[in-house]
Amino acid sequence: MSARSTLLAISLSIVSTLPIVLLADVNGADSRLTGAPGDQQAACTACHTGTALNGGSGSVKIILPGTATYTPGVAQHIKVQVSDPAQRRWGFELTARLASNLSNGQAGDLVSTDSNTQVICNNGRAKPCTSNNLVQFITHTLQGTQLGTTSSGSFEFDWTPPATDVGNVTLYAAGNAANGNTQDTGDHIYTTSVMLSPAAATTNKPTVKSTVNAASFQPGLSQNSWVTITGTNLATTTRLWTADELAGGKLPTSLDGVSVTVNGKDAYVEYVSPTQINVVAPADDSTGSVEVRVTANGQVGDAVIANLQTFAPAFFSFDGKYVAATHADNSLVGKTGLFASAPTATVPAKPGETVILYGTGFGPTNPAVAAGQVTSQLSPITTPYTLTIGGISATVSFAGLIPPYAALYQFNVQVPAAITDGDQPVVVQIGGITSTGTSDCCFITVQK
Repeated sequence: MSARSTLLAISLSIVSTLPIVLLADVNGADSRLTGAPGDQQAACTACHTGTALNGGSGSVKIILPGTATYTPGVAQHIKVQVSDPAQRRWGFELTARLASNLSNGQAGDLVSTDSNTQVICNNGRAKPCTSNNLVQFITHTLQGTQLGTTSSGSFEFDWTPPATDVGNVTLYAAGNAANGNTQDTGDHIYTTSVMLSPAAATTNKPTVKSTVNAASFQPGLSQNSWVTITGTNLATTTRLWTADELAGGKLPTSLDGVSVTVNGKDAYVEYVSPTQINVVAPADDSTGSVEVRVTANGQVGDAVIANLQTFAPAFFSFDGKYVAATHADNSLVGKTGLFASAPTATVPAKPGETVILYGTGFGPTNPAVAAGQVTSQLSPITTPYTLTIGGISATVSFAGLIPPYAALYQFNVQVPAAITDGDQPVVVQIGGITSTGTSDCCFITVQK
């Protein structure tokens, strides 16, 4: 055997005698090193030897954004600070556990918010965690060790509690105040924990007054259509979804702790406020009576019944009477002075002109678009339909879903040349259903 192969064999034999878990290094700790029940009780001192656990002159702290409470489903930004006057490199690991199962009861979701931290699973692999390895740990990265930083090092990240009240939750953390010599000696390991209790409810249970088609504000929903929910205690904030929340190519199913299910399936939440929520209905081929339920701030509202249909056609309107339409140059179609604050913003349509209408609930398309997906393609509707303006059949050059949300239908419609001036009704019939609205809807103003 050559000298090189002998050295290799000796090296392998030494490695084979080491513990299977190497515990920690500059690239991040292995899992189960927080000192929590079910974890390594020696924490990182099983590898970083020479000083007893919590035997140095420093500490590790879990710094919360407020009191030691959590609101179900509402994210908290948490900071872990490791301090030691003699040290100059830093590491940590934190986990969140249910009081009902401190060893293996994962509580909520840990999320890295910068390049100083990473989330690993019980098996040591990066998120997402499998069903057999649900326990999460957030730990440092190589960059996060902050070599050369003296006195203390800190790490920040988000933690989203479970969506419902699960009782007390305990956060366990271990901190490594290292001397930066790249060895496992001379480092000081500290542990800490903090118990969080469910915050007292600050709002009453969400109560739904109505669930309607978001364009017509009439009963009747269809899959992948816009839905408006009104009521009380529906949210504690008022906002639309943001570009960041769409960046992953999927529409969000929750905003600020507010979520909606239709027939037990998650809807996609576009807007929340205390009295109104706008969502895109999930994919569902069912028809008939279905339950709609709102969850807000960890409180689940009572179910209300809505009618789920294959088609629920309706055009959006500016004011409940005049359809939301644009000219080919994207300027607004409407009678002059429709908006008092901008009397020249609208111009009537002309006979023979192609205008663009917007609606929801017009049924299947080809290609089909998966609900909740951001898309870049046009998807024409597949079901035969008729569209009339002023009772006259109108030519439609395109009708279908448009990017990016694949829930808004666009109709490119030529105003009939023979139509007379004035407010003319716009009506679509599809799948045996006539587009609906209030008694005053839906009209387009025509003027030669």
